[in-house]
Amino acid sequence: MPDGVVLGIDFGGTKIAMGIAGRDGEIRRRLRLSTDAGSGAERVVARALAAARDLLGDRDPVAVGVVSPGIVLPEKILLAPNVPGWERLRLREMVAAEFGSRVAVGTDVKAAALAESRWGALAGADPAVFLSLGTGIAAATLVGGQVLAGANGAAGEIGYNLRGTRETASFATGSAPLEEAVGGRGLGRRASERFGRPVTTAELFALARHDPVAERLVSEALDELATHVANLAIAIDPRRIAVGGGLVRSAAIVLPALRNRLSTAVPFPPELVSARFGQDSALRGAIALASGALDAPAEGGCRYEETLPLP
Repeated sequence: MPDGVVLGIDFGGTKIAMGIAGRDGEIRRRLRLSTDAGSGAERVVARALAAARDLLGDRDPVAVGVVSPGIVLPEKILLAPNVPGWERLRLREMVAAEFGSRVAVGTDVKAAALAESRWGALAGADPAVFLSLGTGIAAATLVGGQVLAGANGAAGEIGYNLRGTRETASFATGSAPLEEAVGGRGLGRRASERFGRPVTTAELFALARHDPVAERLVSEALDELATHVANLAIAIDPRRIAVGGGLVRSAAIVLPALRNRLSTAVPFPPELVSARFGQDSALRGAIALASGALDAPAEGGCRYEETLPLP
């Protein structure tokens, strides 16, 4: 096992998180900065790599793991509309040019599932599902310790789920129907329209404890979400579902709603738990990718998270 540290970088739509860790996944130093998506994709990556250099000091990482929303391919990134130009990025090439070490890139939610399975709330569960509830909505399924990628790397992109037989919005019309209905951005937008002022999702959940309008918005969203989670559980029959992402800050409201629907609608209800790493799941996933890259063949210096075995 090589000595030294690994570097993980999590590119999000609004923030970039990075951390230095050992092979055990424990983060020794970390940094968080705004994405500043308006500056464009290449500028976003350049700022992040410069910040990572500062975080590392005079050390070089033995491997780097990088995660992003969307389907991360060698020559482009699909289904990641939040940062202008992101779809044209050769992300691995840019990171490898800076650090010259082994670099693994992958989808944030799938990598987070690896981290939760390796070190967190999904350890020992097979099959298992990691459910990410935040600005976006997505899931990742683990079977036999492997993340299910799908034919195009898009397995678990449940944000594109249709909401009913009369649904007219879809991927073909530029929509992600479920994500727009129950994701953090969509909830915040609807709350702002309803209250006539800017309202964040976190504020909406807080208001729901005493304001009937906010309570109705949250209840409707959770009813919708719970139906899709129950259908996912019926299709996969997982042993355990771990919930991560920004909405877990309101776990006292979110988890009971999901648990109730699972208990009544699913023939064999899975265990439902909070993800161990919470909002750090994707960053821990990047670290898991970096750690796994050390076991990959040296040629090319990269291995995608969908094929990384768990130790």
